[in-house]
Order: sequence, then C-alpha cells, then structure tokens
Amino acid sequence: MIMSVSGKHALVTGGGSGIGSTIALALAEAGATVTICGRRRQQLDEMAARHKNIHAETADVTDQKSLAQLYDTAQAARGKFDIVVANAGGAQSAPAEKISAELWTNTLNVNLTGAFFSVQPALTGMRAKKWGRIVFIASTAGIRAAPYIAPYVAAKHGVIGLMRTLALETARDGITVNAVCPSYTETPMLEQAVARIVATTKRSEAEARALLAARNPQGRFITPREVADTVLWLCTEGAASITGQAISLSGGETW
Repeated sequence: MIMSVSGKHALVTGGGSGIGSTIALALAEAGATVTICGRRRQQLDEMAARHKNIHAETADVTDQKSLAQLYDTAQAARGKFDIVVANAGGAQSAPAEKISAELWTNTLNVNLTGAFFSVQPALTGMRAKKWGRIVFIASTAGIRAAPYIAPYVAAKHGVIGLMRTLALETARDGITVNAVCPSYTETPMLEQAVARIVATTKRSEAEARALLAARNPQGRFITPREVADTVLWLCTEGAASITGQAISLSGGETW
C-alpha cells in the first residue's frame, strides 16, 4: 500500500532523535513538508540535513511562548499545520516513595502538559480547513501499569484521556486524534533503561535487554520504523475513520 501525505505540513516535536526523527523522515519521504522541533539545535540541523522536506526549529514544548514562536515562524514559512505529532517525552525511574516533587512535576510537564501545548495551537486552523491529523506518541505505560515510573505512567495515562477528549471535540471537523503506544523500542531511552537495570541489579547488559524484551509476547523490541509507519498510516486518507484510539504496538503485551 502506498501511503502519501503529499502537500501536507507536519510538526513533529522531539524530532531530532529517536522515534521522532524516524517519524519525521517517514513523513518527509511520503511527501509532507515537515517541521521538527526540540531544544538541541545541532541535533535538529543534522536531522534536517537528511531530507530536503525537513526543516528545523528550536522550541521547548513545556513553554507556551516558545511554541507560539515556533508556530508563527514555521507556519509563516510553510503554511498552516495539517499534521501534529506530539512525540517529545522522557522518563526517569525511582520507587514511588523516592519520587521528588521536582521529578513528578518535570515528568508531567514534558509528557502531558507539553503534549497538550504542542497540539492546542493547531486546532483552530485544522477546524477551518476541515482536515487535520493529531497523533500523540504515548506508551504501553498509558494503557497498563508499570513499576518504578509512576510519574511517567500517570502522564501517559493522561495523554490517552486527553487524546480521547480531543477526538470527541473534533469528530465532526474532519480531524482525527489518536495515540500510538509502543512498548520498549530500540531508542536511546531503551539504552537508559538497560543501564539502570545493570546498575541496580548487577545483571549483564544482555540479561537486562532480555528481561525487557520478554515483556513483549513476541520476545523482541519494537523498531522506530514500526512506530513511524503506524503514524504515517494514521495521517493518510485511508485512516479517516480512525479516531480516539490508543493503538498498542507491543506484540500483544497489552491484551
């Protein structure tokens, strides 16, 4: 199946690395003009150099003023956003009793509040066009519980609720709103999780990776391209009836 988003302008937050960079490249290859944003300019510029359709802008998703500037600059140069992929996020692990107020607040700001701030400015333009695609990159942690990452689980559960609410609000406006929920994916975040297990349990790196992969009934990690292909499909005309869905990419982990 050929998936095309030619002529569309897409925003991918956290687009300089990991899943976000793979999503940005998939959209660009499918014909979209893609604006990526993040806080690390050099990383964004390196990513933008990989495809002529990708353009880099610095922005902090937790700062509404920063995002307003991003929207002003990117839309003046490349037109209103048709697609917004709220991908920026991050997690740290700790037992619940050791989670500081700072860790709690920062995790929710990046993963939940930042996700809302990223998509909110696009809604008016999408309603006017009677077309739009919003995709949140959530996690299986937004569908089921996981130990030692309470703030992240709370934030991603919040993203799923936010997604469903926006889907209802926009259902008659030609806009779809969905969430893609990968389990452990081959990204720098996975390597951080492996390193934490090695440090705290004294397991080898191979043992730590096997422990995490075993949570997926297929016994493997998800690839960033699998996430990107799912996002791309959700952005096409063929997915016009798919809205309000939390799509689990987990090999059956969330059955």
